Amino acid sequence: MTKESSDLYPVARLAAAQEATASAGLGALLLTPGPDLRYVTGYEALPLERLTCLALPAEGPAFLVVPRLELPAAEHSPAARLGIEFVPWDETDDPYALVAARLGGAGKVGRVGLADRMWAMQSLRFRDALPGAEQVLAGTVLRELRMRKSEAEVAALREAGAAIDAVHAQVPGFLRAGRTEREVGRDIAEAILAAGHTTVDFVIVGSGHNGASPHHELSDRIIQPGEPVVVDIGGQMPSGYCSDSTRVYSVGEPPKEFTRYYEVLQRAQEAACAAVRPGVSCESVDAAAREVIAAEGYGDYFIHRTGHGIGLETHEEPYIVAGNTEALAPGHAFSVEPGIYLPGEHGARIEDILVCTEEGGERLNHRPRELVIV
Repeated sequence: MTKESSDLYPVARLAAAQEATASAGLGALLLTPGPDLRYVTGYEALPLERLTCLALPAEGPAFLVVPRLELPAAEHSPAARLGIEFVPWDETDDPYALVAARLGGAGKVGRVGLADRMWAMQSLRFRDALPGAEQVLAGTVLRELRMRKSEAEVAALREAGAAIDAVHAQVPGFLRAGRTEREVGRDIAEAILAAGHTTVDFVIVGSGHNGASPHHELSDRIIQPGEPVVVDIGGQMPSGYCSDSTRVYSVGEPPKEFTRYYEVLQRAQEAACAAVRPGVSCESVDAAAREVIAAEGYGDYFIHRTGHGIGLETHEEPYIVAGNTEALAPGHAFSVEPGIYLPGEHGARIEDILVCTEEGGERLNHRPRELVIV
């Protein structure tokens, strides 16, 4: 285990999660493979039909129930540093009953927090094993911990930002008239892995009218001369932390209407980034972008929130959206990505990841935000 990994997944996090569990009035957290388990233990467990589950009682020692065939992987993961007991189970065992018994039986756990990404099959099995226990989301307990990124987490996000910036630097070489979105997307996916990511989470290449669909991804549409192309890409790094960045390119000179609203979009994204500082509400950052776009007559074409949190998941809290009055705090990491989309014509989005600091906001993406004409 490297020092970097120890800093990223510190031993003290288990105690912090246990304290949060007790403060929330829960008897235990049950964390199956996914971002909640990895956040608390550093263990990137395989999501299998065989149960792997960290049981974290509000009082008493935590334990990790794991299929015996997965025990070696668990023992070589960062979870081995935590001093928790590994409880292997065999193919003929009932691991849900095993968890319930070790927690003290059905009557001992009044409320239990289930990992937000736990499969329904597993949550129903736990309902049967712990009858009468109220099931709530573990995210309600872990959200404050996960939202406030540590210095090590911010460093991991900086690394992810630099890696995806390196991919965007190559995109102009992939784009030309006559190629399909899918062909360009294949090149980008290869570049994401070559830049140090372990997985490609998404590749959006929206050319022409497809750029007006924010989550278009890829098609066999042939890119035409003079068309804008929205490229939104991201992946996961070996650290577990994610990248996400959007830039817009044009294959030759774009339509005049597009050039006009792209300039509006640049000002809107800059206004939202400038609004980031401790104590301001998430919705006020959204409003800073939205007001610029609405003032120029494009308000109806900005059809999504301004941003989302990012960390071990590409989309997590806090969300930068109207109605979210939560105040930003140092360590909050999120996207700022206003967009303008003209149905049937074209669209544009500019996206950077920011971290709220004591002084304001630090951008983690540094590629030019001007329209790139190739």
